[in-house]
Amino acid sequence: MEKIYEGKAKILYPTDDKDILLTQFKDDATAFNAQKRGTIKGKGEINCQISSALFQWLESKGIATHFIDQPAPRQMRVRAVKIIPVEVVVRNIAAGSLCRQTGLAEGIVLPFPLVEFYLKNDELGDPLLTRDRLLVLELATTEQLKQLRSFALKINTYLTEFFASCQITLVDFKLEFGLDTQGNLLLADEISPDTCRLWDQQKNDPSDRVLDKDRFRRDLGEVETAYQEVQQRVLEKLVIG
Repeated sequence: MEKIYEGKAKILYPTDDKDILLTQFKDDATAFNAQKRGTIKGKGEINCQISSALFQWLESKGIATHFIDQPAPRQMRVRAVKIIPVEVVVRNIAAGSLCRQTGLAEGIVLPFPLVEFYLKNDELGDPLLTRDRLLVLELATTEQLKQLRSFALKINTYLTEFFASCQITLVDFKLEFGLDTQGNLLLADEISPDTCRLWDQQKNDPSDRVLDKDRFRRDLGEVETAYQEVQQRVLEKLVIG
């Protein structure tokens, strides 16, 4: 099939239904706005399976998503949406860019979940946006911003509790949303070790506890093992728990 779009982690293909797309998850890995590139063996299948399971679980909680089904190990059928070019980041614990930009020490538990908006633009370095900048750039309406924040906080509550049941701490994560043909706001993209910071509650060492793409970013090694560990715990909990 002729692809519609290829990003850093996924490829989108059309289907016979114009309102449905096929997403192919890739093993490619990038970091630092694609300045660092590599491959994580099996990542495509792992992230597709984790995302499919979590999307279905969130749907059961009343969160509307673009997910339809998973026809193959690394393929997901999704509803076609117009992606809002804003990354919504929710932070529960200080890590990553928050520490670099504020001086907060990694690991400090924040007094409340911090919701941030970033422009989806690699050339500009995905800059942090204020509410007014978002409105000036006409990236979203005032009502949509309220919805994005509300949805993000609800999802954070659900995912924090779910990952805790898997003995994993949800440090922070990135969400993307899109509008369907009726203008409904849907959770899109993926939820995986690529888009979440996840710390193993069973380990104390700051390096050993990392179960996400920080292992690739920081050259910690055993990247595939960490992704597989998340996959096993998530799928076991949702199938058996």
